[in-house]
Amino acid sequence: MDEETILREVTYKAVRSSGAGEQHVNKTASKVELHFAVNISEGLKEDEKQRIFKKLENRITGSGELILQDETHRSQHKNKEEVTARFLQILREALKKPKPRKKTKPSRAAKEKRLRAKKKQGEKKNLRQDPLKS
Repeated sequence: MDEETILREVTYKAVRSSGAGEQHVNKTASKVELHFAVNISEGLKEDEKQRIFKKLENRITGSGELILQDETHRSQHKNKEEVTARFLQILREALKKPKPRKKTKPSRAAKEKRLRAKKKQGEKKNLRQDPLKS
């Protein structure tokens, strides 16, 4: 992943924040939308693109675009910085390779403990039976 190339491919769009607000909110576009086209990015290798599509399939649009928004601050610049940092963090998390699972076997003590518990449970159920029926 080449972060510099990716950051050059990102497009930003400033829009008005939603929700109730004061005069400042009504006249400024402080909400920032980040748009990143994953499928045509030159900063990602093909296997990285596939991994991102797989991990972020519910966040990527049908046209292969990842869209993030931020409107926590009143300042457009702070929102832009925050959405960019979150975008890079999401990409890094999606590109992490999962550790392969190591197969393990139960220990001898664990097997014996399980068998003792089964034996005890069986004896308990035998004691509940009516002695006249056997």
